[in-house]
Amino acid sequence: MPLTDTAIRQAKTPDKTLKLFDGGGLYLEVTPAGGKRWRLKYRFSGKEKLLSMGVYPAVGLKEARQRRDEARKLLANDVDPSAARKEKKAADVARVVNTFEAVAREWHAKNAHKWTANHRERILRRLEVDIFPWIGAQAVGEVKAPELLAAVQRIEARGALDTAHRVKQACGQILRYAVATGRADRDPSADIRGALPPLRSKHHASVTDPKKVGALLRSVEGYEGAFVTKCALRLAPLVFVRPGELRHAEWKEFDLDKAEWRIPAEKMKMRIPHLVPLSRQALAVLRELHPLTGAGRYLFPSIRTPERCMSENTVNAALRRMGYTGDEMTGHGFRSTASTLLNEQAWHRDAIERQLAHAERDNDRAAYNYAEHLPERRKMMQAWADYLDRLRDGAEVIPFPGKAAGT
Repeated sequence: MPLTDTAIRQAKTPDKTLKLFDGGGLYLEVTPAGGKRWRLKYRFSGKEKLLSMGVYPAVGLKEARQRRDEARKLLANDVDPSAARKEKKAADVARVVNTFEAVAREWHAKNAHKWTANHRERILRRLEVDIFPWIGAQAVGEVKAPELLAAVQRIEARGALDTAHRVKQACGQILRYAVATGRADRDPSADIRGALPPLRSKHHASVTDPKKVGALLRSVEGYEGAFVTKCALRLAPLVFVRPGELRHAEWKEFDLDKAEWRIPAEKMKMRIPHLVPLSRQALAVLRELHPLTGAGRYLFPSIRTPERCMSENTVNAALRRMGYTGDEMTGHGFRSTASTLLNEQAWHRDAIERQLAHAERDNDRAAYNYAEHLPERRKMMQAWADYLDRLRDGAEVIPFPGKAAGT
């Protein structure tokens, strides 16, 4: 006779384990301690087996029968319910372990050696801010194209289209890594190709008119924000390295006696060491800054912790505070300013390109020749600093002692 809820509730505690059968192999096991557990007796491949179906009353009679029926459907298809349960548990564990975030962090760690410190930090930060909150907890093999698109479109919606494209690219690399390591069947990022508006080629905004450069330098001198930020603003036009290279500058890389800054290859975009001759003006900035941050690692530490360098937005935010819009000047723009004016004034093009650390087709050759044209570069960097001083001081006639002037 099938069980009823009333019969189950009224079942007395037995002296020894009691089985109350419901039908189809399902029964309720009642122990002398008062416990009640559902079990299913079945045969598979000629062997009798038992399957736990839950504890009463957490699992009621109706749900226990549903679980029994599901198990018997599996048996009808020649599937062992016990084995199916173990496979499901294993899949659930894999789903938790192989979340998109977990796989993304694994991918990031495996590729970190290929990137500069600045690039590593930027990639991970973008994922942490823009992707993990939305699909990070999802099994990497279950991420769908619409979910990925929704995440990158949130980035696009705040006006950061370039970042949206870069994050989409990183997600595609992560998903392909998941496919290669057997944790996903395919890369759904391929399905959203063309879903974002295309990027328009855009040069970094910069000031290249000499009079406007002078005005910019005077604004820097009058900057009333943090002194460390002001030093970064003063040093940027004198060394014209990339913003990430400036932010990550460490005191151990500087030899003030030799007037040199040697940036290791792992910090450079092209993974080639770079040498920056330091003008007298650059040395003066460094000596002013050293009493404040010289005991730590970074020239320009974060205001939150000295273990990290300043934010990538600090210099641009300072320029905005000084009244320069993103279409007028950026931290990267100091490089364009130097490149434009140095070329106009006839310094040796190879010396300029080497000082800008622009890519060379033969990276092996570049790695051995990073000090190439160094005598002329030293003259150029000092002449450039002197030129900036005259611009800042508002000189009417600005002769520039470049190559054409016999240097």
